[in-house]
Parts: sequence; structure tokens; C-alpha cells
Amino acid sequence: MTHASRIGVIVIDCQTEDLTDATAFWSAALGKDGKIDERGKYAVFDDHRGYPRVLLQAVDHAPRVHLDIETDDRDAECARLVGLGAREVERVQSWIVMEAPTGHRFCLVKPQGNDFPGDAANWGTA
Repeated sequence: MTHASRIGVIVIDCQTEDLTDATAFWSAALGKDGKIDERGKYAVFDDHRGYPRVLLQAVDHAPRVHLDIETDDRDAECARLVGLGAREVERVQSWIVMEAPTGHRFCLVKPQGNDFPGDAANWGTA
């Protein structure tokens, strides 16, 4: 069985309960119009073209940037990456939080792009 994966989103984790100031800053910095979702948890940049996309996320931990790797088989991609030395940290809703051997966190998510698999790498055998 094969599966595909690619970097879909660069997530800027903002330690805040209100993304208004962060959205204003990153909108100006990126030259893109950021819009906060109805829950106030995320801000997306609607006029962004191509992948990876940029997303702001309100979090309660220290600010950081992490990658979302989109894949059509999260369990297979998790197993592949564990085999490369990553570790599974936790499963949250529909995504899997991973940690690279370097200590960097990233998430495995379902396909986010309307062109998936696009330029995604294919893994496994048919």
C-alpha cells in the first residue's frame, strides 16, 4: 500500500488568547491579509497561493513555529517517521503530534490542500 505526504502548513504558534495583534503583525510582515476564524483559535491568509501555507495558532505554550505534514495515511506516515527516529508524542483530535530526533515538534494532518497530492512524495509499494 502506498501513501503520500508533503509539508502543507507552516504554523506560527502564538502564546495568546487573542490573535488580533499577532494577525496584524504577520499580515504586515507577509504582505497578506490574515483573517481570524470564528473561534479565535486560528488566523489564515486567504490570498496565499501554493504550499506550504502559513497559519497562526493561539496556544498556551511558549511561542514556536512548527510544520504540519499533510498525508493521506497518518498512521502509515507515523510508522515511517518513527522508523526514521521520530517519536509519537500524542494524538489530538484528527492529527498526530510528532517529535523529530532533533527535538522539533511537527504534526501529521489529513490533506489540507485542494490539489493534494500535488507534489507530495509517495511512500511504500503498490
